[in-house]
Amino acid sequence: MSASSATPRHDPYAALRIPDFRRLISARVCLTVATRIQGLVVGWQIFRLTGDPLALGLIGLAEAIPSIGVSLYAGHVADSVRRKNIIVATVAAQVLCAVALALLASPVGLQLLTRETWYTLPLYTVIFVSGIARGFLGPALFSFMPQLIADREKLANAVTWNSTTYQAAAVLGPAIGGYLVAHLGVANSYTVATVLLIVALVQFAAIASRPLPPIEGDKLGLQESILSGLRFIWGNQLVLAALSLDLFAVLFGGAVALLPVFAVDILKVGAAGLGHLESAPAIGSVLMATLLTYFPLRRHAGRKLLWAVAGFGAATILFALSDTFWISLFLLFLTGMFDSVSVIVRSTLLHTFTPEHMKGRVSAVNNIFIGSSNEIGSFESGVAARVLGVVNSVIFGGFMTIGVVGITAVLADKLRRLDMTPEKQKA
Repeated sequence: MSASSATPRHDPYAALRIPDFRRLISARVCLTVATRIQGLVVGWQIFRLTGDPLALGLIGLAEAIPSIGVSLYAGHVADSVRRKNIIVATVAAQVLCAVALALLASPVGLQLLTRETWYTLPLYTVIFVSGIARGFLGPALFSFMPQLIADREKLANAVTWNSTTYQAAAVLGPAIGGYLVAHLGVANSYTVATVLLIVALVQFAAIASRPLPPIEGDKLGLQESILSGLRFIWGNQLVLAALSLDLFAVLFGGAVALLPVFAVDILKVGAAGLGHLESAPAIGSVLMATLLTYFPLRRHAGRKLLWAVAGFGAATILFALSDTFWISLFLLFLTGMFDSVSVIVRSTLLHTFTPEHMKGRVSAVNNIFIGSSNEIGSFESGVAARVLGVVNSVIFGGFMTIGVVGITAVLADKLRRLDMTPEKQKA
């Protein structure tokens, strides 16, 4: 066989050979580990201060409200301003929030938290500000990453590495956070998160800026620009169905917000055990993402997605019923595997159908659907735990997730029939 007729060899590290892409995912790893450490420590600190599971739900609400509130405008900004500038500014804001949390955990800060009537208000205020920064960061990161990949054939490889390294960081963050709280205390844990955020900021700043993609058609005004992302998703039934399914599954199936209660009161494993519980879903996600790299989800992708979300709900119910640490870990691991299927399908659909000049606005809508649904789901879990009890609230959420799958399977026939094999996509 001649060299010219030989099939080009697949390079699994193609995207990693791009220096700016390496800097981006390295920075994102540091950012993710830091925010996961911070999230675990905040949950641990507030639960220790209040002993109230509803207070854990309020953490999610305090971050979700500002994130949702700025999302549509943030999408417009991400398609109007150089995306690197937004990333650097928002990560700098998160550094300041991390410094504030570290100061609140100092001896002087602890006196404020234990003496004042609204003793947790300063913590929730910092979380609120962090939510604003996150609302602007998400669309900018989503739309900036493809700009670093000049060769479009390497984009799928870049998306895979971006997702896998993110999930790996999500594994490390809670595990590290649990051990830090157990052995170094709350204040030192916040300090470690602050240092990691500073490292992320330096790495993001080192990436060369890119001009905005050219706009197709006439330039829109602010209101039309903001609404165009909503119209795009609303007009694409396949993307809308996938986002809606994920939204309600995460909204009702989120047991993660109540893990401090399970760790302390039910499984009795302490802060270190909480770190393992927090990490288990992400470990499952990483392994599933790796598996799907070698065995892509193509034939009958829609049906497999529906079964995966139903499996997520079933594993959530069984987790609520378990009082054995290792069984609980395994069930959380399964929720991560099932959730990874949904994440990959949704991400593939968004990157496939969204024009480059609209990715910021479409990502913003995705953030409203998915990103903030984790925090709203945390609030729902906290309220349900107050009303129904911790175990019953998680069981309720699992059954609601399965119910949403059934409704989606009946109403969203395009998603049910989704086939991602190359010949079907061409047809």
